[in-house]
Amino acid sequence: MKHLNLIPILVSGRTLWTNWRQANADVQALEPALHKAQLNGFDLRGFDLHEADLTEANLQEADLREADLQRADLRHADGRHANLSDANLSAANLHRADLRGAHLCRANLRGADLSNADLRGADLRGADLKRVMLDQAIFDEVNVPLIDLKQRLGAKERQARTVAAQHAPAA
Repeated sequence: MKHLNLIPILVSGRTLWTNWRQANADVQALEPALHKAQLNGFDLRGFDLHEADLTEANLQEADLREADLQRADLRHADGRHANLSDANLSAANLHRADLRGAHLCRANLRGADLSNADLRGADLRGADLKRVMLDQAIFDEVNVPLIDLKQRLGAKERQARTVAAQHAPAA
C-alpha cells in the first residue's frame, strides 16, 4: 500500500482532518502515519489523533489541548513546552519522549508508558497517573503535588519488592 502524506491534511485544520478520518476508516487500519512529522508550534487543539504514529515527531510548543491521543505512539517525540492540558493520552506510548516544560494539567495518562521520558519542569497538576509506567523517567522540577508522585512511585517500589520476594530462592 502506498504511504500517504497526511501532514497537509492535518495542518489544513481540524474539520478537514476529522472528515478525512471519518471517510477513510479503512486506510486507518494501519493507524495514521505521522512519523517524524514537523508539527512544532501548530494548533492541534481538540484533534482526533488516537492511535496515530507520531514517533519522533516534533511537537515543540504545539497546542494539543483536549486532543485525543489515546493509544498514540509518541516514542522519542519532542514535546518540549507543548500544551497537552486536558488531552487524552490513555495507553499512549511516550517511551523516551522529551516532555520538558510540557503542560499536562488534567491530562488522562492512565496506562501510558512514560518510561525513560524526560519530564523535567513538566506541569502534571491534576493529571490521571493511574497505571502509568514511569521506569527511569526524569522528574526534576516536575510540577505535581508531591504526595501524588510519592504515592505513585511508592506503589511501584512496593510492587517491585513483592515480585522480587516471590521469586527469591528459598532460604
